[in-house]
Amino acid sequence: MSNSDTLPSAFIAQRNLVDQVADYLTEAILSSRFAPGARLSEVALATELGVSRAPVREAARLLESRGLVVSRPRRGFFVRSLDPRELEGVFDLRIGLERHAFDRLLGRFDATIEARLRRQIELMCEVAQGSDDGRKIEEDLTFHRMVFEFADNPRLLRAFEDLTFEMRLCIALIGKTHAEPATIATSHWLLLEALQSGEADRCRAAVDYHLGVARDSVLAHLSDDAG
Repeated sequence: MSNSDTLPSAFIAQRNLVDQVADYLTEAILSSRFAPGARLSEVALATELGVSRAPVREAARLLESRGLVVSRPRRGFFVRSLDPRELEGVFDLRIGLERHAFDRLLGRFDATIEARLRRQIELMCEVAQGSDDGRKIEEDLTFHRMVFEFADNPRLLRAFEDLTFEMRLCIALIGKTHAEPATIATSHWLLLEALQSGEADRCRAAVDYHLGVARDSVLAHLSDDAG
């Protein structure tokens, strides 16, 4: 590779810094350090992190593309507030994506995939016994990510990954969403059992029920808060 084909080290360092700031802001938002509607001050964050305002601004733009913040002309960036209609759209899209992933997976489902999904559900049940809510969320998302990976469509997986930021924000802002461990286990065992059946209609119904319950719970929570 010629020198003209390589990126300047300063550019790479800048991109790494933007990613680090973005990771910091993501964690701060998902841990509720920044409340919905809170303004992200470029000056304050740059001072706190010991960086210039440029990487903070670029990181905020990256978070905007992930659905975690919104920009307002001449006012800056703000943590995204939960909007029932928008979130219903997020769930509607995820249900559509997940239906397609399960449909594709049916043609690839074998003993190896079954064993890996089974182990993940067992891990989720173990984690559910503890008090680490963040771990519970991540293991739940890991199960679904595995389904998309096994579906063997990189673009479909990327679409799921894009949605996970908004899903994490939703879960973080409404608080604890996990029920009793047995309930969590049952909900994911039903998904695996649907795959084992080899029936597309059963998989579709299982996905609709699994994500529909989560959607209805989130929207009910927001409705209660509004009331």
